[in-house]
Amino acid sequence: MKKVKTVLLLASTVLASFSAFAKVDGVIYAGKVLVKPEEDALTKQTLVLEDGKVSAIHEGYILPHKLGLKDVKLYDLKDYYVMPGMIDMHVHLTFERDKQVNPHAWLTQDDADYALNSIPYLQKTLDAGFTAVRDLGARYQVIFPLKRAVEKQLITGPRIFASGNAISATGGHGDMHGYRRDLTETMNTSLGICDGAADCQRAVREVIKYGADVIKITATGGVLSNTAAGVNQQLTDDELNAIVNTAHNLGRKVTAHAHGTQGVNAAIRAGVDSIEHGSYLDDESIALFKRHGAYLVPTLLAGHTVSKEVLNNPNMPKAIADKVRQVAPVVEKSFRNALKNQVNIAFGTDSGVSRHGDNAKEAQLMVEFGMTPKQVLVSATRSAAKLLGQEDNLGSLEVGKYADIIALKANPEEDISALSEVSFVMKNGVVYKNQL
Repeated sequence: MKKVKTVLLLASTVLASFSAFAKVDGVIYAGKVLVKPEEDALTKQTLVLEDGKVSAIHEGYILPHKLGLKDVKLYDLKDYYVMPGMIDMHVHLTFERDKQVNPHAWLTQDDADYALNSIPYLQKTLDAGFTAVRDLGARYQVIFPLKRAVEKQLITGPRIFASGNAISATGGHGDMHGYRRDLTETMNTSLGICDGAADCQRAVREVIKYGADVIKITATGGVLSNTAAGVNQQLTDDELNAIVNTAHNLGRKVTAHAHGTQGVNAAIRAGVDSIEHGSYLDDESIALFKRHGAYLVPTLLAGHTVSKEVLNNPNMPKAIADKVRQVAPVVEKSFRNALKNQVNIAFGTDSGVSRHGDNAKEAQLMVEFGMTPKQVLVSATRSAAKLLGQEDNLGSLEVGKYADIIALKANPEEDISALSEVSFVMKNGVVYKNQL
């Protein structure tokens, strides 16, 4: 018994010493703070940040020494709206669409070029207040080294959750189009390309082997693939079932690029966790979303961007331009239908199609199409974190969550465009932008 008491005493002493020397990142005075995004913002609060997390929240502005804290950094945000860092659930960090760029430039570039070109995209995304993103489609040789470099603080950027290569049918959206066979084979685009249930099972295992945090599939044709194949279902029901079952068994969520109604519905029936785009939704689609608890990631900004481009880019391939004109006009109707029927919606932009750093423009479109500013804030924080499976770490400023915090000059609940004016960005207790 004496030995047990001695061990317990030693253990308590060690724990106390760890607590005594725990690193305190700082204290924030928040004039208005959105602790729980679905609730009202609080006023005049003191946030204590420790080891990269929110460790305490106190009413009023309390001097650090009265909290037993010495020599800590105090961030005076009394004149700002403070909220959790935003989460963009659909980005492409390794490229940015630009009609002025030679479309064949990929023939001259190595993976290192893509990685180096991505560094400013990462910076712009974080500066815009997006402290976490889900990258849905990039060569695994590029995106995972970028992710690791951010984690090691070798480069600046948001937290990255990435799919790497997408799972796609041969010749489908996600495969390479428009070049000679010997060129496409040289580019080694086969990772993730599959045909038949067994082969698609293999493809899922392979992309997970190379680092996929989430599985991205192309259930239907896509607007920006250079082929006149439409936007209908491309992966079969059997292939979809094999993909989802394999991914879920290996602990990965699945999201489906899907425009056409048949493909949307087939993907949800197969058990995907979210639908990207969802351009054509019918009553069955809405019922399936509700029954399965799936999320819609609408990417309104992508459609808005290419709709403008098709008007002034004569070099846009006809196959792409025709699909832009077909799909863009129907997006608003489907979004409003999903919103009216209380489908789960998570914020996502498809940035890379649009400019990195302009991510908050998605919020303005969401409001224009019927969302309240409050619903937008929830979609970009709490809902996005739930879809990521990171609700214990991200999406709110509750005690124990990561200190991913942004500050705005104006109140986005009153004017959603305030999200485009981010003055302060902290990720994991480290300040990356400070324009107070």
